Amino acid sequence: MTSTPLCNMTLRTEKDVSYLTFPCYDELPFVRHSFSTKLGGVSEGVFATMNLSFHRGDPEEKVLENYHRICDAVGYDFEKLVASAQDHHTVVRRVTSAQAGIGIWKERDLQSVDGLITNVPGVVLVTYYADCTPLYFVDPVKKAIGLSHAGWRGTVAEMGKHTVKAMTEAFGTDPKDLIAAIGPSIGQCCYEVDGPVIEAVRKLTYVPEAAVLQPKANGRCQLDLWELNRRILLESGIPAEQIHVGGVCTRCHSDLLYSHRVMGAQRGGMAAMLSIREPGEPS
Repeated sequence: MTSTPLCNMTLRTEKDVSYLTFPCYDELPFVRHSFSTKLGGVSEGVFATMNLSFHRGDPEEKVLENYHRICDAVGYDFEKLVASAQDHHTVVRRVTSAQAGIGIWKERDLQSVDGLITNVPGVVLVTYYADCTPLYFVDPVKKAIGLSHAGWRGTVAEMGKHTVKAMTEAFGTDPKDLIAAIGPSIGQCCYEVDGPVIEAVRKLTYVPEAAVLQPKANGRCQLDLWELNRRILLESGIPAEQIHVGGVCTRCHSDLLYSHRVMGAQRGGMAAMLSIREPGEPS
């Protein structure tokens, strides 16, 4: 394996598959995690090469092979993947081994699921991205995890807070115990938003406007989704020192990551993945 720092994350390459990890989770022996890149798969053309989205026109057999490759590289059990069914809402689903395969090698059984939580070892949570923000949650006390998708709609609807609440209700998680991470997405450097988005952000009155919105001469603003999500996680009760921001902009790193704003609809998709190691599983 090779590893290289990238912003506040680590770029790793194993078996020719490249993926990103957080140092804060690399130090936890009971979880596996990753954020995929464009590198190491078998997809071709606009999907080249590690496309993990089934709904963009890439042949299904290539996407499945890509999943096998990233699972083999990181150490996940392909048979225990469980995927979201994202539509920019705030539904959080608790999953167990009974849902293994859903959204990957088994048909989706629900729509509108932007967050997944579990306390079952071996189950691998999977959510999808190409500029939106991945939110990772690990409870080292209750041994539970969560993974949520937050575009601007999900962010202003406080997806992070909904996920914390779901883990509290399902597992007895104390927010003060959570170690949270904000993954690669479009950064403030590249994310210009208009009036409706600005007004939606302003409705989160506990977030100082100047902390997340940088005004522009054209009346628009540059929005900082990382800081906005960080403030929401703080409001949810997670201590500041336990919230980690990856700082990797998908648009700035479009050579490595798929970006909707660079490639448009003709592109592949990336996946955030998170699991609890099974007892006796090698690191």
